[in-house]
Amino acid sequence: MTAQANASTDDFARLDAPDTLRFERILPGPVERVWSYLTEPEKRRLWLADGAMELRNGGAVDLVFRNGELNAGQPTPENFAKFAGEIHNPGTVLACEPNRLLRFTWESDGPNESEVTFELAPRGERVLLTVTHRRLVQRSTRLGVAGGWHAHLTLLADLLEARERSALWPLFAQYRAAYETRLPE
Repeated sequence: MTAQANASTDDFARLDAPDTLRFERILPGPVERVWSYLTEPEKRRLWLADGAMELRNGGAVDLVFRNGELNAGQPTPENFAKFAGEIHNPGTVLACEPNRLLRFTWESDGPNESEVTFELAPRGERVLLTVTHRRLVQRSTRLGVAGGWHAHLTLLADLLEARERSALWPLFAQYRAAYETRLPE
């Protein structure tokens, strides 16, 4: 069964403030394992983006997206072609507490820089991962970010649950369309 078929309404992001999205996922642990998929480039590349990340306050972040590689061997649809190549997203680490918290800036559309926070908390043998993305001023940006995080977090869950990896673009299209009705104007 694919992750798409497993998605429930509880998986959708909450709008914590007009410019803030929050996602929660319960994943197989331990916490150190999930942390490694957030911070080690070769593991992070399998679900989100490659690239260096200095795990200290003020450290540089260079997320290197190669979304075309995350499409499970399927061709990239024409409407996503501009996102299929290599895209660099620079940022700065704002807080890093290993195995618990990682916060960094994120390059966004428009003049404002946004901010992403990953929080990890043990839940028995599983881990609660909370992803909060703040300062998403424009609705169009919120919709893209919501669909993108939802799709990428599905890929992470596929990896950690040892399921066949879903294709990124169908997930992104499905979730972005769902958020169109879930996120207010």
